[in-house]
Amino acid sequence: MPRLNSRDEAAESASVTARALSVLGAFENTVGPLSVSRIAARAHLPLSTTYRLVHELEAWGGVEKTSDGKYQVGMRIWELGQLAGRRLRDRAHPFLQDLFDLTHENVHMAVREGTQTLYTDKIYGSKKVPVISRVGGRLPMHATAVGRVLLAAQPDWFVEAYLERELETPTPQTVTDPELLREEVARVRETGYSVTIEQMRVGQFSVALPVRVHGETIAAVGFVLDKAKVSETKRLLPLLRGTVERIETAISTRPVG
Repeated sequence: MPRLNSRDEAAESASVTARALSVLGAFENTVGPLSVSRIAARAHLPLSTTYRLVHELEAWGGVEKTSDGKYQVGMRIWELGQLAGRRLRDRAHPFLQDLFDLTHENVHMAVREGTQTLYTDKIYGSKKVPVISRVGGRLPMHATAVGRVLLAAQPDWFVEAYLERELETPTPQTVTDPELLREEVARVRETGYSVTIEQMRVGQFSVALPVRVHGETIAAVGFVLDKAKVSETKRLLPLLRGTVERIETAISTRPVG
């Protein structure tokens, strides 16, 4: 029997569950389907192991094969993902819809997932500015208004640990300097809201507020607009604040659990 190299030995020592999760994790932060070899490289698994796991996941519905022979996340994973945060989303959605109907601007809601912003709901119009966020998608906390609100709600040790990471730069304008981001966190804590300009996408700006229940920030709600509308921030903030207050009341009277 051929001797396993260090990569193979590490893969064989991992549990089947851990390896399967590694395969699914390979699809994070990707655009479009992946080949099996690409999945293996991203999951740090031998090609033979990856082939077997991909086929098992395909049979279960976790991944789907595309017409060009590559793979993408399957509908079953998407369906399971919809269960996460469903109660929060269901409770907040009517108020987000009212806000969109009132302003006709892109609206979304997000929660913190580790060191990322996880989007749980989004309402947008077909004629509005393209929005990079998507339900179930994750974006950097420092580069989004909702993300900065969520970051500012964390204890200082978390903020410092986050700023020590190598931070993503989605646009040339994205702020990654730790000192400038510390100042922004302090500003959000003082004012209670965040405004970002061209941090995630050129030509766009965002404004967000925290959703607080019993003193704890459980989510953030925000607008994404064309940069030309940045002067409308003061007009939009009271509308956003009213929506957040309605969400907070709905959750406080019937806790999400």
